Parts: sequence; C-alpha cells; structure tokens
Amino acid sequence: MTRRIIDLSVALEDKPTSPAHHRPQISYVDHDQSWELFSKLFPGIGPDDLPEGKAWAVERVSLSTHAGTHMDAPWHYHPTTDHALQEGGRPAPGIDEVPLDWCLKPGVKLDFRHMEAGYVVTPADIQAELKRIGHTLQPLDIVVANTRAGARYGQEDYWESACGFGRAATLWLLEQGVRVVGTDSYSWDPAFKFVVERYARDRDPAIIWEGHKAGRDIGYFQMEKLTNLDQLPSHGFTISCFPIKIKHGSAGWCRTVAILD
Repeated sequence: MTRRIIDLSVALEDKPTSPAHHRPQISYVDHDQSWELFSKLFPGIGPDDLPEGKAWAVERVSLSTHAGTHMDAPWHYHPTTDHALQEGGRPAPGIDEVPLDWCLKPGVKLDFRHMEAGYVVTPADIQAELKRIGHTLQPLDIVVANTRAGARYGQEDYWESACGFGRAATLWLLEQGVRVVGTDSYSWDPAFKFVVERYARDRDPAIIWEGHKAGRDIGYFQMEKLTNLDQLPSHGFTISCFPIKIKHGSAGWCRTVAILD
C-alpha cells in the first residue's frame, strides 16, 4: 500500500496572509551571526574550532496564536460552551484540552470555490455539496472547506476573498456529530469587511461572528489558514491536526496534513 501525505499547513512568515496585527515577526540569526552568544557559552572558543567556522542558526518569533495555520478552541468564541447540550453549559475548553482522538479522523472536503467573497454558507449549501460528492457525514468527521481564498494566499486580498460559514451552517455540522472543521480562508466566518457592511445596513447583531459564536451552543474546534485543499479528493482520506499545547490558549498552531492510502 502506498501512502501519500499532503501538507495542509502554511509556513509562518511575515507576508500579507493576515492583517498586520496578526503577522508573525521572525528574527533570523544564521551560523555566523550567532558567534557572539556561542562564544559566551564556551569561553575561549573561536571559528577555527568548529567545522567551517560555523556556530548555530536560531530564530526568535513574536506572533499571535491565530497566526499561520492554527486551530481555534471553544474558549476563543465564548467563556462557556455546550449550552444546547446541558443546562447552563460548561466552561469552554482551551486548546490544550482538545480530545486528541478528534484530531486524527476521516476528512471530508467541501468545494466552495465558486462562492463569492462574503457569501454566508447555509445548511442547504452543505447538504447539496454532500449529495454531489456522495458522502454522508459520520460523527467526528473532520470537515474542511476549499474556498476561493486558497488561491489568494499571500495576496493582499487573501483575508477578504472567501465565503464564510454562518451560525445555521455551523450548527448543522455540529448536530451531525462533527467537532473539528477547517477552512483555507483567514476565518471560518465571512470576513469582517462584509459583516461590518451588513451590520451597518441591517443593524442585526446576530450576524456578528455568528459561525464562531455557534460554539457557545455546541463546542467545536476550528482550523483556519489551511492550504492545498485543492489537491484533496472529496473524501477517502485522513486528517491529522494536533495543535500545540498552550495552557488554556484560545488557539494553537497546527501542522495539519492529509493522509491518503
């Protein structure tokens, strides 16, 4: 059996993949620049003492937990969760509390590249796509959305180029037993630009961050800034998406991959 692994994660780099406040700042120190620190740790050592006179390469990174490919935890959406499942809900878990068995499950890809920027995905859209690809969702399937943002990664309009999931669509997925979802867009919701425009027009607060806020009703974990989803079949693959453990963090960076046998 031949196994193929497709990387669904973007690299952390200071590029226009997020608004400025979410972009990583990476300081690189190469094998020559690191001699000042290296020589302090090993007094008396010099370039002649190491192969080709090279010390080590290191980096220092300053970034948001929501930079790069990452997984959001229910704590990001609201301090409590599961209000639709139990009276009064329960404390929302942080990213270090994700059940690990949820992070290695069969994947299902929804192809929504034809949907325009700012469009709010509905349950009917999801149901129509599942019918088209001939798949019935199973509990704990990992559902990922291939949007037009996937082809805009690295461009200035990346975070405002895709459709997003509304409250009803998100809850419909959760009611089928899905607990981990993902998108190649900047956000699971429609971009703030479009939500702000709609709110200014209609003054309806229910539309604000509605996909994320569905996590108050049923807790779920959500990946953003995936890549290479266009290389995946609609189903028949496994997704591995274990996030970095940040104590009660609202998100954690994720090296997400698809495994095809």
